[in-house]
Amino acid sequence: MSKVATTYLEVHPWLVIEKGYHEERTLVSESIFSLANEYQGVRGFFDEGGNIPTLRGTYFNGVYEYAKEDTPISYKGIIKRTHFMINSVDYLKTMIKINGQILDLKSSTVNNFIRELDLRSGLLTREFDWIINNNLSVKIRFERFLSMNDCTRAFQRITIIPTSSCQCDFKLSLDSNVIHWGKDCYWNGLTNYQNDDVIGIMNETLTTKQRLLSLMKVDINKGTNKKIEFSDMRVDLECAVNLNANEELVITRYVSNIVEKDPSIDIDSIFNKGLKDVLESFILGFEKQLDSNIKYWDNIWNKSDIEIVGDDLNQQGIRYCIFQLEQTYHGYSSTNNIGAKGLTGEAYSGHAFWDTETYCLPYYLFNNLEAAKNLLMYRYNTLPQARLRAKELDCDGACYPIATLNGYEACNLWQHASLQIQPTTAVAYAIYHYVNFTKDVDFLLKYGLEMLLEISKFLLSRGQWNPSHTHFSYYCVMGPDEFQMMVNHNTYTNYMAKRTFDYTLELISKYKDTKECQRALRLTKTDDKMLESYKNASEKMYILYNEKTKLFEQHDGYFDLPHIDIKTIPVTDFPLYSHWSYDRIYRNDIIKQPDVLMFLFLYNQSFSLDIKKANYEFYEPRCIHESSLSPSIHSILASELGKDEEALKFFGFSTRMDLDDYNRNTNEGLHLTSIFAAWVTIVYGFGGLRSDGEILTLNPRLPSIWEKYSFNITYQGAKLKFLIYKEGVEVINQTKIPIKLKIYNKEYEIVDNLNLKGEL
Repeated sequence: MSKVATTYLEVHPWLVIEKGYHEERTLVSESIFSLANEYQGVRGFFDEGGNIPTLRGTYFNGVYEYAKEDTPISYKGIIKRTHFMINSVDYLKTMIKINGQILDLKSSTVNNFIRELDLRSGLLTREFDWIINNNLSVKIRFERFLSMNDCTRAFQRITIIPTSSCQCDFKLSLDSNVIHWGKDCYWNGLTNYQNDDVIGIMNETLTTKQRLLSLMKVDINKGTNKKIEFSDMRVDLECAVNLNANEELVITRYVSNIVEKDPSIDIDSIFNKGLKDVLESFILGFEKQLDSNIKYWDNIWNKSDIEIVGDDLNQQGIRYCIFQLEQTYHGYSSTNNIGAKGLTGEAYSGHAFWDTETYCLPYYLFNNLEAAKNLLMYRYNTLPQARLRAKELDCDGACYPIATLNGYEACNLWQHASLQIQPTTAVAYAIYHYVNFTKDVDFLLKYGLEMLLEISKFLLSRGQWNPSHTHFSYYCVMGPDEFQMMVNHNTYTNYMAKRTFDYTLELISKYKDTKECQRALRLTKTDDKMLESYKNASEKMYILYNEKTKLFEQHDGYFDLPHIDIKTIPVTDFPLYSHWSYDRIYRNDIIKQPDVLMFLFLYNQSFSLDIKKANYEFYEPRCIHESSLSPSIHSILASELGKDEEALKFFGFSTRMDLDDYNRNTNEGLHLTSIFAAWVTIVYGFGGLRSDGEILTLNPRLPSIWEKYSFNITYQGAKLKFLIYKEGVEVINQTKIPIKLKIYNKEYEIVDNLNLKGEL
């Protein structure tokens, strides 16, 4: 792996710290210091702005717009107008002026700059000493956080302390004149609001007609002259105050952001909701609500923490990952999904991909079952859109989009949107994974069966028989490795489709006498003839496997592609999409991300260790990990194969993908897939956990440089803590609910504690 870390942050088990302002890393830092609570997110931009590179991004889950112009395409099935998450109201905008000089880190002299994100509270702090005319030093501290319990609420506190008397002028704004993708604003102003000391604005998206009310109430610890000005989609609160030497000025802004997607709700109702929210927030105060956040995070760390002793870099990395994935999604609403960049940037347009079902779902299965179910309900609620997409591709059933916010396909790159089937098979796999794990038959019968039948119908219509009718396969597809397109017989696609057919048929056989199953068969117009077609397609599915070498060929002709030694690619060529011509990427055997190795992970227990070893050793040297999907799968399989050094290398790449900017694109936003995958890597990798069988199995390993590590999961109502030492493995059943596990291929029923000394 030729990619290298770019380090500039301090290492700490619970904090992310930047000492000294790194101007060249400004956009990267904005991503790393992002805050979110699933409902809303804000990048770590400077409150005061300035003449520096910046993406002042604030985002709301599910608030989106359509491109202003169609893509000039006349071919059927190609999306003409994409949709995307849009930049929204800037509710932290601040101007500070001391003795007539405006604070701007580009032109101002500052000392002792430090920025700190506390993973135990979600509080982001930035402070420095501002030197004015060499005779006045002003200590400035900015603090902000988003409430994890009351997700509409945001908080900002600014503290100003001068070393000598001065005049301080400041302006606090709510501004919806925000630019998206550097060129367009997607908001219309509706109305302004002022009620005593509460001021705000309500705006509406251009075509989707989603409304956003932003209200603020400001507390200032000194008497000031206040002036309020409304302009187009903006309100400013201007204040002036004289400060004595060492006198502390504290400005606290309470913000309530109310998103209303239902056009039938009247404006007065939205205002009443927002006013109540912001006043309650103000009455509680900054400290009490920060304390509420601390309690929230205490609970998260108590049930989900991963502790590593002997590796400070990865300890910080994995906790940062858990922090960000909890911020991104915790089941607040079943209408939300997980965008590839979360709520941290505009790259990938806020779209959800197949990552949700394959990489993100496992975390919620073991930590938050309600959130896991909500992710699947999002797919059920967008089943009508998936049915429409199948028709657009001249197919039957339901085809889930490669990229979406609202359930409709948003990707206007035909080679992805029309050729990639893995989002659809990923939904089927997620249903299997969830039901196998939870035994939630109620969900399966009410929702899962209908989805599986529609997915199977699509898979049957999208696949084709060869001329001799001896095998069924998929032609002209793109598998998970997006460096190979328009290929035939992609093994991942074929294998996942086969397993989908088999699982669907198994369930129909098991539940065919239930009224729910009969209802699903009627709704999907599935008869015995169609079920027989699924069976035939599965039995004759073309799988490119060589019994002698134990290798799966990624797709027809892959073994004949020209070979490139990936170690010869200069690090400055990454990301390849930005430095190689598009066609150059496709005409060699370089792999972007795991393809064959991916299904060996998803259905891990269906394959022997010899098969996994042969395919890992063949495909790993060809993978450049251009996708954040990639390092985790390699780490998990490397650990299973006893390749501890490789496993640890890939694990560090996964946990610190963004903290150390491995892919040189953290400036665009965080790699949420990598963040979720880091958790998967340690639990499924070093922990050796497998959840694709009838019983949960674990085969823990201890990396040589670690003294010990521990992780927590919740399984069938039992809260379990696993501690892995050099001396052995200990399992603590904190809820005393009897649980059956298989550890090192031996089955145990654990009621209290299990101590396996000498087993490691």
